[in-house]
Amino acid sequence: MLAVGLIDRVPRQFVIGVIGRDQGAASLVRAVLAGVLLDLCNHGVLMVGAKLYERGASLGQVFAFLIASPWNSLSLTIIIGVLMGWQWMAVFLVASLVIAFATGLVVEALERAGRVKPNPNRVDLPADFHLWREAKAGLRATRYDAAFARDIARRSVTASRMVLRWLFFGVVLAALIQTTVPTEIFATWFGATLLGLFTTLVAATIIEVCSEGSVPIAADLMTRAAAPGNAFTFLMAGVATDYTEILVLREVTGRLRAALLLPLLTVPQVLVIGWALNAAG
Repeated sequence: MLAVGLIDRVPRQFVIGVIGRDQGAASLVRAVLAGVLLDLCNHGVLMVGAKLYERGASLGQVFAFLIASPWNSLSLTIIIGVLMGWQWMAVFLVASLVIAFATGLVVEALERAGRVKPNPNRVDLPADFHLWREAKAGLRATRYDAAFARDIARRSVTASRMVLRWLFFGVVLAALIQTTVPTEIFATWFGATLLGLFTTLVAATIIEVCSEGSVPIAADLMTRAAAPGNAFTFLMAGVATDYTEILVLREVTGRLRAALLLPLLTVPQVLVIGWALNAAG
């Protein structure tokens, strides 16, 4: 909520200047790196992604940001290295970044082909716009006093209200599932087979767990079920099939088809990489 409140104060021109004034590979790389470096859970980063879209980021950039973010925060990446081994951590990290970048490229290609509507909030930057000059001027003009804190607090609540509604829905549903279906079942019986891979995908779709909660379950899939591909699938599919994320994207973009692009484009990539990781063992 704090990140959303701060971003809400940032002019749209500056947001576009940071991510990239033009769509393409360079701007997608910046969006992916921003997702990795922001230390937020999958629901916290969803609020930031929604605000980035409202500030003018393209749908491809938002997708790349969201896919790279949730369990790729610096703290969770370290936890994955401790629980699963640093080699697997590096493999998972690179694979997720590839999926984020490739998905962003596909979405932007669909936009150029007229199959996806461009972001109506996007603005064109003036030719003489200089990012760091504008940033320095904005920081110098800002007074960090009690009024500034009150403004951030007000923006944090109002801008996050939409996401918090769906987050509450997801938390209640997840609590209901977790009290009736022990998660140990998924970690113990879903082995490194095609059936185990698909049942892991189903489990990740049904169980709405936050990024912090998904890492220990994925570690169990890695160690007790000896299925690294299933562990990767559980981590990534929890992002790609997150119904809270899809509902929020639909509300932000106003288009269900645009929101459904996220699972449609990412799940096949996740399954292929998961199968390859299980085969490599």
